[in-house]
Amino acid sequence: MGELAKKKIRTIKVDLSKCNGCRACEIACSAFHSKPKFSSINPARARIRVVKDLLNDEYVPVRATDYSKAQCDGRRTYVVNGKEYSECSFCGTICPARDLFHEPDSGLPLKCDMCEDDPPQPEPLCVQACPLNCLTLEEREVEVAAEDEIVRPAEMELGLRSLVDKYGYQELSETFARLQKAKG
Repeated sequence: MGELAKKKIRTIKVDLSKCNGCRACEIACSAFHSKPKFSSINPARARIRVVKDLLNDEYVPVRATDYSKAQCDGRRTYVVNGKEYSECSFCGTICPARDLFHEPDSGLPLKCDMCEDDPPQPEPLCVQACPLNCLTLEEREVEVAAEDEIVRPAEMELGLRSLVDKYGYQELSETFARLQKAKG
């Protein structure tokens, strides 16, 4: 059995009873992820979205999670305070079933990175911007096998997988060849 290492896990806890749908989290996230940083605000680029049920005055902040090239087959419904919601309403997975969490220009999937950039933020910007403390950062340590600590280029793989799905291997390899030739 391998050695165990401690790994810090950061998660964002959502208190739905406090959310009023102000969308400050979306605005802060989109500004942070604009190029250059804080140069524009476009909520379509945000890695968090507030799903709204205006008739019932209910709001659910949902963060972008993993990419899936197929939509799920689970069509569960949840009853919250006597109202029914589909499973998709609370899902952060980027999938073909809906247009949430895709970069508006390229169509690449967006994933919450917890604003871990250079320099790292003490808290994700959505947490900092939430005026009612609906979003709070929670950190905990877990023990994992040391080999699980190997850094994998998951974000790059996610983007490349999406490009292959959209344009195919041939087009992608030709683009890489052109880039290599231009650099060369």
